[in-house]
Amino acid sequence: MGSWAHVPTSGGDASHQQQCYRRRGGETLNASLREMFMSVRLVVSKALTVGIVGMLLSAGAALAAEIKVMSSAGFAPAYLSLAPEFEATTRNTIVNAWGPSMGATPQAIPNRIARGEPVDVVIGVDDAIQGLVKQGKLVPPSRVVLALSRIGMAVRAGAPKPDISSLDALKRTLLEAKSIAYSDSASGVYLSTILFKRLGIADEIRDKSRMIPADPVGGVVAKGDFEIGFQQISELIPVRGIDIVGPLPPDAQLITVYSAGIAVGAKEPDAGAALVTFLSSPAAAAAITKSGMEPATSAK
Repeated sequence: MGSWAHVPTSGGDASHQQQCYRRRGGETLNASLREMFMSVRLVVSKALTVGIVGMLLSAGAALAAEIKVMSSAGFAPAYLSLAPEFEATTRNTIVNAWGPSMGATPQAIPNRIARGEPVDVVIGVDDAIQGLVKQGKLVPPSRVVLALSRIGMAVRAGAPKPDISSLDALKRTLLEAKSIAYSDSASGVYLSTILFKRLGIADEIRDKSRMIPADPVGGVVAKGDFEIGFQQISELIPVRGIDIVGPLPPDAQLITVYSAGIAVGAKEPDAGAALVTFLSSPAAAAAITKSGMEPATSAK
């Protein structure tokens, strides 16, 4: 810091010394004051900058969001492999609730929402997501397509794999099967209300067919409770004790679109939107493909 200018007090009267001080010392004083002010301002500026950055970092850590997600099992394999990366990058945490995209079971996502369970992000088949938008449960502009999924057939591990390579082959397999399981979500609804009727065998296979509520179809096939089972391939892949025969033939296939949306009244809408953006980004494509689905870029 600069020092005050010194004017000798001996050898002259005081008034002359004061005039000399004002003439000669004034400029020095002003320069010293300016120097002192600039030094102080620099120190204060640095302190404020460090303090503000520290406050922001502390606030970011303190305000890390807890995102509540309700998801269909169909998207689960990809989602569960991607969620840890999102949490590590953003320092947010995710709390998951699982259930079918539709249906009458208490676990079904629409029923969870109807009961008032808290949720920020909903992931499910697109028909169900759009239904929730129409009901005013999800914010309309927030709907984002995530992936495409196909229906596959599975048998118990080591069992013979029936032919389902064509529509006729699939029909024969269904008629010859001792028991048939299918899900209570989009794929099962399609099979039981559309495909079996279109094949003309709905009445013939009714007594040996069963919709499996809430639980993975692959699980009942693995236990030997059912000879063959149908569900989204992405839901069959994680199940141990089964072999996936393959997808339904093209002229029997139903491609299911999975999408996500932000709940009306979400506690963490911004953090939820960031999660949805990540799940639909190119960074998520490899995990989605590995899970047996096609990424969002194929669905748009």
